[in-house]
Amino acid sequence: MSEGAPSVRQVSTLSIPVQASFDELGSPLREITFVVVDLETTGGSAQACDITEIGAVKVRGGEVLGEFQTLVNPGATIPPFIAVLTGITDAMVAGSPRLEQALPAFLEFSRGCVLVAHNAPFDLGFLKAGCEKLGLRWPAPDSVDTARLARRVLTRDEAPNCKLSTLAPLFRSTTTPNHRALADARATVDVLHGLIARLGGVGVHSLEELRTFSSQVSPQQRRKRHLADALPALPGVYLFRDARGRVLYVGKSTNLRGRVRQYFTASENRTRMAEMVGLAERVDPVVCSTGLEAEVRELRLIAEHSPRYNRRSKRPDTAIWVKLTVEAFPRLSTVRKVLDDGALYLGPFTRASTAELAVAAVHEALPLRQCSKRISPRRPTGACVLAEMRRCGAPCLGPDVGETVEQYAAHALRYRSAVAGDPSTVVEALTARIHALAAAERFEDAAAQRDRLTAFVRAAARLQRLSALTCVPQLVAARPTADLGWEVAVVRSGRLVSAGTIPRGARPGPYVDALVATAETVLPGPGPLPAATAEEVECVLRWLELPGTRLVRLDGTWASPAFGAGSRRPWLEAAQEARAEVRPFDDRRSLRPVARPARAYA
Repeated sequence: MSEGAPSVRQVSTLSIPVQASFDELGSPLREITFVVVDLETTGGSAQACDITEIGAVKVRGGEVLGEFQTLVNPGATIPPFIAVLTGITDAMVAGSPRLEQALPAFLEFSRGCVLVAHNAPFDLGFLKAGCEKLGLRWPAPDSVDTARLARRVLTRDEAPNCKLSTLAPLFRSTTTPNHRALADARATVDVLHGLIARLGGVGVHSLEELRTFSSQVSPQQRRKRHLADALPALPGVYLFRDARGRVLYVGKSTNLRGRVRQYFTASENRTRMAEMVGLAERVDPVVCSTGLEAEVRELRLIAEHSPRYNRRSKRPDTAIWVKLTVEAFPRLSTVRKVLDDGALYLGPFTRASTAELAVAAVHEALPLRQCSKRISPRRPTGACVLAEMRRCGAPCLGPDVGETVEQYAAHALRYRSAVAGDPSTVVEALTARIHALAAAERFEDAAAQRDRLTAFVRAAARLQRLSALTCVPQLVAARPTADLGWEVAVVRSGRLVSAGTIPRGARPGPYVDALVATAETVLPGPGPLPAATAEEVECVLRWLELPGTRLVRLDGTWASPAFGAGSRRPWLEAAQEARAEVRPFDDRRSLRPVARPARAYA
């Protein structure tokens, strides 16, 4: 085998048809063609260093199909310590191909295969960086890291570390790793086969299971893998139920069978999920026509059943709103229910503390009353200390001393404008306050005012964005699919009422008419979210804002205020960066450490 040019050796094998078992639905390992690759380089940085040798072995079903090996002229001097480590010198690579010849040859050799490497991020990082330097398209193949897999399978009693030089003797490799690319690739082949043989005994038979395997998944979880057998490989929602039929957990996926199988054979080491799987007795699928429909159905089912093992979207009815009351002298009040009373609502907020910050920002900028008593324009009462501090116009003192209904209404009108349109009234007042506090070196007080303003602007921007869609009686939009068809969504008052797909080449008109005709009837309710939760409306908005989405039909107007709170996004980002500089590290002590398994599987 010459080291002056890429060398490829193909091995002819006879393909014997094998009947796949039901458990092996997916990508059976015996049908996968792996290309085990190893690189030698001039250093550890893919951006600053170069490849000096590429070695690869192509295998399928335990048989070697071919080999690839070439030295690569890096166009620079090989560092002495690298030459000592690998035995590759400048003289050896002087007549070898440059990367622009060697890399395309390797990409052709590995086309359509799954790449395997020991410490894959290193080798694949150099290959990807080489493609970028040469202007080649990186094919982004599936990959398996034998080092990572070994950490999940082996115990320290079997191997003190997961270096290739340690694992090769453990799996009785016929090749000794010696820091030469082809020899190390051959040794990695034996390690891969040894790991696959070890995992076959615990039910890992597909590529998907191999990539995501974790020995921390208990045998009890794996024994329930049959719960996924009857599920279709289609997009949709899945519901885990216990013996009494109660919903334990709701999730979504583009492949129901593949996703649910991961709970039993994949790296699912969340304690609560292991507990949930232990209680589950069946999994019910809800097949959906599009990914958007699956995402929306998941939100609705979680809200309907409140599964104990779902952490988000369980109680949308507990959202908090800031309400401008309907009375002679309106005030701000935090409520949990939106009524059909003509009041202006700001929200929804997930935390009461965030709502309180937004209210405090408004009170800083506008002299709205903060007392909770009912005030009559005809019956004066005593004023509180806020009137003495000139933080309130004291309408409670009557029109002769305090503000009249008309004067006070101007404050309420400015608040309405800030929430529904231009928030400059609140922004300018608090910004001036922040600058004054910072100039006085009262930085903590300035940060508090910044947090108040951020809470208000963020809430107003979200409300304006949601309201723009919920005010539209009906909207029909379409997005192209991977098979050159279309997925279509019908939205009414922000609620997804119908979804479907149009096959490639079909006339879209009849399909759209059918979806509109069979869509859910919506009777809008009160408030900014008349027909759907904030999460559902945001889900629909994200889909509508994806590149390639097209409006097909639109009843009414879909528009946001020209100078609305959304235009303050740069300020919000700057505030977030300022907060991050003060607290650069989040507390992550609650994260579970990655541990080696306690026992080996024979």
